[in-house]
Amino acid sequence: MRSHSLDWRRARHLLLAVFAAACGTPSRQLAQPLSPAGRALQLVVVTTPSWNATSGTVRRFERNADSNNWREAGRAEPVVVGRTGLAWGSDAPGAAPSAPRKREGDGKAPAGLFPLDTTFGFAPRAEMVWARLPYAPLQPGSECVDDGKSTHYNTVVDRATVDRVDWTSAERMREISVYRMGVIVGYNAPPRAGRGSCIFLHIWSGPTSSTAGCTAMDATVLESLIRWLDPRARPVIVQLTESEYARLRGHWGLPRLAG
Repeated sequence: MRSHSLDWRRARHLLLAVFAAACGTPSRQLAQPLSPAGRALQLVVVTTPSWNATSGTVRRFERNADSNNWREAGRAEPVVVGRTGLAWGSDAPGAAPSAPRKREGDGKAPAGLFPLDTTFGFAPRAEMVWARLPYAPLQPGSECVDDGKSTHYNTVVDRATVDRVDWTSAERMREISVYRMGVIVGYNAPPRAGRGSCIFLHIWSGPTSSTAGCTAMDATVLESLIRWLDPRARPVIVQLTESEYARLRGHWGLPRLAG
């Protein structure tokens, strides 16, 4: 059980390292944007029609290390996002002052650019050898802490192995069926209280459903995505409204979207 807790702790440090490498030093100036350009060779793009929309589209792109030209990998697929839409992540560069900002419990999925470096699920590790990203099997005591007063805020821990349970609110992940397979989104890392927590890519409840702030899709689409993600490609996700994507595409070095 304790080795599982260490897996999550290592994953958190890896996530922070990938975030720093992919994003560099954040800036509020559009001339120095947070960008998937640089070392990221895999890009997941999620777009929605508006800030309040609860459904959208996910696309995958990849490129060679010696090229800035993204090429689409696979086809566009439907997704659902937060029950109240999207909101800019904390301190996101390029965000318009009037745009919504993500807060804990607001039911919004975060907009911005974030690393993807750890998968999780109900299956034992031996059954997930096809996943190239590090995989953390959820245990009966696995919880994602959303209590902003906790030292474990925005972290997945095993309740059975922590030295002190200092939270009063958390998601008991093994009790949530849509978490039987997922990817951690590196949002709000390092954690800051009240900025939002426990953001994942996971299985949806259906095409007309929504989430508490995650991005969800059909199980076959998610499995295909997880099979594609490669840690050597330092994958990142960009999540924006269609209008914000069009506004920032050139500044962020993003691919043109078909259709």
